[in-house]
Amino acid sequence: MMDTQPASGQQRRAFWLKHLHQWHWISSAICLVGMLLFALTGFTLNHAGQIEARPKVVTRDDTAPRELVAALRRAAPADGGARNQKGPVPPALAEWLARAWHIDTAGREAEWSADEVYVALPRPGGDAWVSVSLDDGGAQYEVTSRGWISYLNDLHKGRNTGVAWSWFIDAFALACLVFSVTGLFLLKLHAGGRVATWPLVGFGLVLPLVLAIVFIH
Repeated sequence: MMDTQPASGQQRRAFWLKHLHQWHWISSAICLVGMLLFALTGFTLNHAGQIEARPKVVTRDDTAPRELVAALRRAAPADGGARNQKGPVPPALAEWLARAWHIDTAGREAEWSADEVYVALPRPGGDAWVSVSLDDGGAQYEVTSRGWISYLNDLHKGRNTGVAWSWFIDAFALACLVFSVTGLFLLKLHAGGRVATWPLVGFGLVLPLVLAIVFIH
């Protein structure tokens, strides 16, 4: 019995080490590229005032077919002249925009006024919009790009990135949580031979806490 207990304790330790290492390396592999991206954009967001962005604006003009303009007039809300009304982009308009300018407006919302229909097309790293006059069919499409740094910053914030990227951020956050928790347990298992383990963990906890209390008001 005396020899069985230490052996049993070593087996439990080996079991947990094996599974923690497995979860740790799998989650770290999943997190690797995302962690590099979020670390880089954390720096660029923190220094956004020092990083100059030069927006590039491209404008296109065209005239919508008379049949489309007539269809838009019929689809316009009855009280659109009183205040702006919102609703799904009409299929006829979505089809013409896809054909004329290769714009995908599926699932977008149109904003109606007395004299035009306007579709906002926000995107990471820039902005865009398209409008069609209900009087003469004059159409205008404008795209603004603020460069790759702005694009990556918006990915970091999840700004105008869509549902798929939102799901990715949730999955990435979960993987980071697994990576961090398994790392904490591995620290605990190895702490006996590494004297500086808990002082360093404590420093990582106390430093941001002190900075928040003392310098953030």
